[in-house]
Amino acid sequence: MREQEHPQPAEPARDPLRDTVPVEIPAIDDAAPPVPPAERPEMIIVTGMSGAGRSRAADALEDLDWYVVDNLPPQLLPALAGMMTTVGAGVHRLAAVVDVRSREFFAHFMEYLRQVRGAGTEVRLIFLDASDAALVRRFESSRRPHPLQGTASVLEGIEHERTLLAGLKGMADIVIDTSRYSVHELARRVRELVARESDLALRVHVMSFGFKYGLPLDADHVVDVRFIPNPFWVSELRHLTGRDAAVADYVFAQDGAAPFVDGYADLLAPALPHYVDELKPHVTIAVGCTGGKHRSVASAERIGSRLRQAGFEVVVQHRDLGRE
Repeated sequence: MREQEHPQPAEPARDPLRDTVPVEIPAIDDAAPPVPPAERPEMIIVTGMSGAGRSRAADALEDLDWYVVDNLPPQLLPALAGMMTTVGAGVHRLAAVVDVRSREFFAHFMEYLRQVRGAGTEVRLIFLDASDAALVRRFESSRRPHPLQGTASVLEGIEHERTLLAGLKGMADIVIDTSRYSVHELARRVRELVARESDLALRVHVMSFGFKYGLPLDADHVVDVRFIPNPFWVSELRHLTGRDAAVADYVFAQDGAAPFVDGYADLLAPALPHYVDELKPHVTIAVGCTGGKHRSVASAERIGSRLRQAGFEVVVQHRDLGRE
């Protein structure tokens, strides 16, 4: 007798858009956490009066890892914005210096700016200004003519430029009067306005070296640890380096070695954050012994570790290790 066949349950209706992949995939996608949207590309446009500090502002932005383009014709702004990206190693923070030297292109600046913003790029317009007296003094001290001076006086060139830029100044997101600023004060002001917290973090570079190979040219601080007995003269340690625990233990077991190295790191720690205040975000500490293999290496590692514990971002490098 033939067995009775049991009817199979009907398959659910399939959505042709959703079901072009195996059935399990949409469920996995639904369960996956949403991916946060990428940040919008950022553009800063620096403009304003000639002599008000556009070049110094551009330098400050470049120091903050912005990609800077100087004297850009405004008609190229949309194309340049279109090249930016929010992923990978591409340009995602771009600063463009635009000024009256662009001549006929400048008249259409606001149209190009609208195109950039309409494409989804976050744009901030920084306008740099200064008093007539300050601008005249700067042009006289540099002995350079005003870009719009021609055969007229510097002051007439300044007045002509003010007329051209009057409407643009009113539309700026940020106006900075640099009349009483030094170049360093202007850089600090730009950093205050645009820098993220990560941009302002101090980066400490601790480097070991051997005095017999010469002092590092880029050292801000030099520490001499040649007063510590040299592990080179201990046969069991000679072939090792300051990275090896046996060498480090020997070095810091010597009288005064550990207090000196720890005390040096502790002495520097309160002063290091103020380097950023003085527009110096990188500090190099060079630690030297005779050959750069034992004492300096162990000491650099210990200083780096102690400064990390104090909250600093530290990179340790051994310049002459392996050179002997």
